[in-house]
Amino acid sequence: MRTYWVKTPAWLPKCFPKSLVWKMPRTPAVYLTFDDGPHPEATPLVLDLLKKYQAKATFFCIGKNVALYPDLFQRIKDEGHTFGNHTYNHLNGWRNENSVYLQNILKAQRLIPSSLFRPPYGRIKLSQARILSKRKAPWTVYMWDVLSGDFDTTLSPSDCINNVIENAEQGSIIVFHDSEKALPRMKEALPTLLEFCQQKNWELKPLPTQL
Repeated sequence: MRTYWVKTPAWLPKCFPKSLVWKMPRTPAVYLTFDDGPHPEATPLVLDLLKKYQAKATFFCIGKNVALYPDLFQRIKDEGHTFGNHTYNHLNGWRNENSVYLQNILKAQRLIPSSLFRPPYGRIKLSQARILSKRKAPWTVYMWDVLSGDFDTTLSPSDCINNVIENAEQGSIIVFHDSEKALPRMKEALPTLLEFCQQKNWELKPLPTQL
C-alpha cells in the first residue's frame, strides 16, 4: 500500500512555515532534483543524461556519500548543477531531537558548502524548520510537488514516469534519487522524462541558491 503522495496536496504546504519551498513560480521550466547521492553508478548516469539534454538539476547529497565519493561531488559542481544538504546519514527529523538533527546537518555542511537543505523522507518537525529558517545564515528548505516514486520497489519504470508526466506542470519541483535502490527505475524513467520536457519546451533548471 502506498504511504506517500505522488502529487503534494495543496493543503500540506499551509501546515509548514512559509520558508519551506514546495514549488517554483509558474514559468516554462521544471526543476529536477536528485536525493541521496552521490552514488558510483547512479550519479554518473544522471550527469551524462543531463549533459546530453543540456539540462541542469539540483543534487541533495548525503554527507557520508560525499566523503566516500568526493570526485563525483566535484563533478556535480563542475558541470554547473546546484547542490544541497540532505543530512550526514539520511536522518529522519521526526525521530530525532532538534539538537541531534541540527548537529547532523552541520556535520554534512562541512562537506557540502550549501545553504540549500532537503529533509530526508520529507520528514521535518515544525520546530526544526523554524530553527533552520531563523539561523543567522538561514537555509532554504526545498520540498517538492511531484515525487517520481523511483525508490518504491513495487513500481515499474513506467509507473515512475507516469507519476511525473501526469502531475508535473510549469514550476514543478520533481524528485528522483541517484541511489542504489532507485537505480533500476530511475535509469529508465529519466531519459523519457527529459525527452518529454524537451517536447513541451520546458527548460530544466537548477533550484536557485537564493530566492
